[in-house]
Amino acid sequence: MGVEHGYSSGELPLYFEWHRESQAAQPPLLLVHGGGSTIDSNWGRLIPELEASRRILAVELQGHGHTGSGERPASFEASADGVAALLRELSVEPCDVLGFSNGGQVALQLAVRHPRAVRRLVVASAPFRRDGMVDGFWEGLAAGSFADLPQPYLEADLKASGDPAHAERMFHLDRELMLTGFTDFPDALMASITAPTLVMAADQDVIRIDHALRLASLIPQARLLVVPGNHGDYLGELAAAVDAGPLRRTLPFIVDFLA
Repeated sequence: MGVEHGYSSGELPLYFEWHRESQAAQPPLLLVHGGGSTIDSNWGRLIPELEASRRILAVELQGHGHTGSGERPASFEASADGVAALLRELSVEPCDVLGFSNGGQVALQLAVRHPRAVRRLVVASAPFRRDGMVDGFWEGLAAGSFADLPQPYLEADLKASGDPAHAERMFHLDRELMLTGFTDFPDALMASITAPTLVMAADQDVIRIDHALRLASLIPQARLLVVPGNHGDYLGELAAAVDAGPLRRTLPFIVDFLA
């Protein structure tokens, strides 16, 4: 049936894609990408593995891919509100949600702020506290520059946006979001999540395993899955995965949880 695409209405229109090959009766699966990413760079390997069995809705957040940068600083809360508005506009509440990295933080805020929008939640490699990152992460991010953006991200964003300057704006939005816009999510906020949740991390991730365990222990209906891999290869992420092998080993756990 191919891909349908469009933009949400509102102050900052969000680009979205429908992948509708499946006629299954389950709610759609919403995919929320990580920092620096587009739908294609984050989910280009995962979507073909799932679209025969699930209706998939993928979105590009502020400043990423086809979506404009807007005038306001990025925030996880505002992104969650924008995604919730898109779901209402498309009449697809509740849906299942898979968020990776920064997209996982957006997914957490979506489940907190709009609980009726989320049926089941998968939070992959996402910190909810600043101390959840491995040693050296914050120093490396603070010292980083646009020249450090991995080439696959640069090429994917240019392909989507058609604007050579768009990727640089995206880089600075994401960098400032993490360095100055990310404050610890209170434990009580995470404990308020009502959706059954799968917290995921890799054994060589940038997220500490004990941090992922803490998140899973706070959310009332949460399970923890630690897989072999790095930050994103187990989801087929373009800059992290050499091939689809890690994704295909991990995907049955995700599918089983969502079922």
